Amino acid sequence: VRNTPLVDEEMEANINAGTMESGEEHEMNPLILSDPPRRIIIMGGPASGKGTQCEWISSRYNLVHLSTGDILREAVAKDSSPGSIGSLCRRYMEGGELVPDDVIIHVLKERIMQPDCEERGYLLDGFPRTRAQALALIEMGIVPDTFIFIDVPDEILIERVVGRRLDPTDGKIYHMTFKPPPEDIKDRLITRSDDNEEKAWKRLKQFHENVASVMQCFEKIIVHVDGSSSPDNVAENIRGLLEKRQTGPSTSRLN
Repeated sequence: VRNTPLVDEEMEANINAGTMESGEEHEMNPLILSDPPRRIIIMGGPASGKGTQCEWISSRYNLVHLSTGDILREAVAKDSSPGSIGSLCRRYMEGGELVPDDVIIHVLKERIMQPDCEERGYLLDGFPRTRAQALALIEMGIVPDTFIFIDVPDEILIERVVGRRLDPTDGKIYHMTFKPPPEDIKDRLITRSDDNEEKAWKRLKQFHENVASVMQCFEKIIVHVDGSSSPDNVAENIRGLLEKRQTGPSTSRLN
């Protein structure tokens, strides 16, 4: 069984050719609320804008936004008494070790079975990351109705990564081309150590190798979305694709 690094979901630049208004409200479609709860996986490369779309999708469709980092931390906070799954997670976390796939899958299944996910549905953010994880999900009966892949050309992803800057004061991310920072804070911005072209290409290569095998497991339910345009355009394309797809039990299996 392959392991997954216990890290937060990769910090997203969420920088595209345009930006969503920060205070914009996305009204939920009442027709969507009457449908069976959606069960969605969303994937995208580094700086694909996945984080922005997760916020939009979970808001519009009233879905529970799930990331493995948050779920593991919740398990520890809920019960870290000796012998509990939370204590096991805590041991790996505090030791800086990799969390085994079977532990992650177990915690994820418990979370998905909670009433909020059962009633509202869920958006699984950036997971599974490997074929082994994907097969484990299916084996445990965790099968989505839609797999969204945000497709952005590699050259654009690299441009977004190497141009982004982090404000250490408030954690906001800017881009020197697409989302320039205010002049008065430019001097305090920093570049993350892995936001250079060499490391970005290395991460992107690994992402493609892993995501290709994952997508094979869900090929019957995949929808591809062009993520190279503005966030608003990407969101509109996702809305059109989701509202055309029927919910209900999925029969996704490997051929």
